[in-house]
Amino acid sequence: MARSRRPKDLFTASQIARFCQVDLKTIHNWADRGRIAHFRTPGRHLRFRRPHVLDFLRKYGYPIPEELDAARPRVALLLNGGPTKERVGEYLRGAFDIAHYADPLEGLLRIGEHPPDAIVLAATVGHLSGPEIIEALKRGSHTEHVRAVLFADGEAERQAALDAGASAHVSESDLVGLRDTLEALMGVRH
Repeated sequence: MARSRRPKDLFTASQIARFCQVDLKTIHNWADRGRIAHFRTPGRHLRFRRPHVLDFLRKYGYPIPEELDAARPRVALLLNGGPTKERVGEYLRGAFDIAHYADPLEGLLRIGEHPPDAIVLAATVGHLSGPEIIEALKRGSHTEHVRAVLFADGEAERQAALDAGASAHVSESDLVGLRDTLEALMGVRH
């Protein structure tokens, strides 16, 4: 069941300035120059999504503040039913808040309403291919930040997913690799 977004998913320019120990104007300059991904509220205030803040801090060698490190990222699973889906959910549950969906279409609708930090999807979900879903996520301004990980075997599927904008590809038999990949993408420490 999907939940509404936690307050710790979005950060203000003042918070980013505090994380980097720089002046607030510096954050505005960095945002205007495209150095850190952001969006503006209807009142024109800067907001930054957690994954983008983590990417920025890592890229420029800033330490990860505890309030960013402590939050458990939300991962949505769009995997076909059966033991694989259950096994993946149980394996990832310790490090992430997991969103399961009984029906892939319901999952896509929920993801559009309340985007997770990352999505793990199969090569095909219902009648859609993983790359089609990834392309749709990347087109939406509300979901473009969602990290997509294709959890499937096959070189053709891997390349199609990466071309569509997937953050990573992990073989279906590699649960440890899936967890490690998600932890790296979300900035979660062991």
